[in-house]
Formats: sequence, structure tokens, C-alpha cells
Amino acid sequence: MTTLFDMRFQPRPLSRRRVLAAGLAVVSAASAWGLSGPVLAQRKKGPAVAEVPLDELMKPGVLPDMVLGSASAPITVVEYASMTCGHCATFHNKIFPKIKEKYIDTGKVRFILREFPLDNLAAAASMLARCAGDGKTYPLVSALFAKQDDWAFVRTNPVPELFKFARQAGFTQESFDKCLTDQKLLDEITASSKRAAETFGVTSTPTFFINGKKLSGGAFEDFEKAFEPILKS
Repeated sequence: MTTLFDMRFQPRPLSRRRVLAAGLAVVSAASAWGLSGPVLAQRKKGPAVAEVPLDELMKPGVLPDMVLGSASAPITVVEYASMTCGHCATFHNKIFPKIKEKYIDTGKVRFILREFPLDNLAAAASMLARCAGDGKTYPLVSALFAKQDDWAFVRTNPVPELFKFARQAGFTQESFDKCLTDQKLLDEITASSKRAAETFGVTSTPTFFINGKKLSGGAFEDFEKAFEPILKS
């Protein structure tokens, strides 16, 4: 897992200007997006928890949840993910399709993805996914995870690489720039991830809650083992 609080960085606050403009004049992705510091320096590390009340976990936040699956499903999975997290990409590329086919598409699981960006570039990618709009958010998330190496870890300015993916989702240069300078959206993502850290004890990505219980492990078999007693009850 990728852990925010284990990073040995000097905190630097996230700002609208840094999210877009800072990447335009430099050649390193790390320096371009302020990756020398955590994106959410104001987060406080909450208490370690193994389980949270499901009604508390599901309380509406400042952002609408990104949901797949039936609202009447007996199992609700909540994932906190960072778009630049390699472990998150592995899950979404290799494990999530199996969960979707066996559990989500069959009405057994409702899956909720929430942002927990660990750096500025991850925040920018999450903003683009939100701006893509209904019906395009999850496909853009999937595309960005599938090709994470092509934009998240490039040695040059990552902005043009992100725009390539955004353009495939219908963005123009104007709508791309407008999204990445949307201070309200940035503040909402910040508030959502801050709540995850301080209230639910999220410190790393990916973190999964199954009906409020934190999942230990992230292999497909771990999900099956956690799902089985719920589906039998």
C-alpha cells in the first residue's frame, strides 16, 4: 500500500495554481506538480480503526459518491484510492474486473470509489474524472489506471499526457484548463479525503471497507472470503 503519513516530505499546501500552472514550466513530473510534498498537508492522522458504523461511512459528503451497482445490494464496498498509487492501479486493472463481473453486475455488491489523493498529480486526475460527468467518470478512471505509467511517472511535464486522456473523454483544451483550475472542486476533494483520514483512519491507498469493516488484504480471494458470510446470512 502507498501511505501518505510515511512519506518523508516537507508539507506543501495544495493550490489551484500549483495544480495546473506549476506543471507548465518544468520538465520533471515530480517538481511540476509539487510531488516533493503531500497534497493534503492539513490532514490529521485519525485513530486506527478496524470497523466503522456503516451509516457513518455512508453519510453524504461534500461530493456525490461515484457508485457502481445496485442500491439494494447486500454488500457495500467503499474504496479510498489515489490515482497515482501503483497498488490502486493493480487492483483496478486486475482484480476489480473480476469483482465487477461476479458481484457488482449480479446485484450482490455496490461499489463506491472515493478520492484520497496522495499528491498533486493524483488530485488533478481525480478532478478530471469528476469533470468528465455522468457516464464518463468511471471509464476515465479506468483509462487512467490502465495507462498510469504513461502519465503519472513521465519524466517530462505530465500536463500534455493527462490532456491526451481527457481529450478522449470529450474535453477540449478550454474545458480541461477550466476543470484543473476549479477551486471549489479541489476544496471538495480535499475535504472528502480529510474526513477519510480523520474520521475513518485512512492512511494508505487503496483502503477498502466492506459494510464498514476494513478489509485486510486486497487480493480477489480476500474479497471473496469477506463476501461469503454476508451473502450466506
